[in-house]
Amino acid sequence: MPDKNFKKLYVDELKDLYSAENQLVKALPKMAKAASSNELRQGFEKHLEQTKRHVERLEKIFRSLDESPKGKKCMGMEGLIKEGAEATDEDFKNAVLDAALIGAAQRVEHYEIAAYGTVCAFAKLLDEPTHADLLQETLDEEKETDDKLMDLSRGINTQALEGVPEAEQKRPDQARKQQKRVA
Repeated sequence: MPDKNFKKLYVDELKDLYSAENQLVKALPKMAKAASSNELRQGFEKHLEQTKRHVERLEKIFRSLDESPKGKKCMGMEGLIKEGAEATDEDFKNAVLDAALIGAAQRVEHYEIAAYGTVCAFAKLLDEPTHADLLQETLDEEKETDDKLMDLSRGINTQALEGVPEAEQKRPDQARKQQKRVA
């Protein structure tokens, strides 16, 4: 029989994630608005919709546990979001701002990957296969988002390094096509 404190830890970690995801629901529209790259903006908007589904999955888990998802604030996510917001307060523009936004978003994704990996492992130990499946689905989506951010960063970081004026900037997908033609 599982230790009651371990199950309490599991619920506590889920509450932390619930808070984190809800903070992201509020932060992602601001990140999308700040992005100068259409592709990055669309990526943030798509991730916002995905994050709303993450919240729904967590709510489903809480209902099955007969627990409230509220009552905890994720201080880690709060710090990551504040740190990311600093990028928009700087004098960064265009691709440099986008590079800063991607960096902030990747830190968030890595935090979420660690957190979802932990609760997924807990769910398996607690013999909660439905929870584990839901959490694994979200974990897979977080890893996919991180991969997409990495792909976007290749073109955007190059543009930021070269100081390409906004009017001359290529979309990251165009930059990849041009790199393939050169190779």
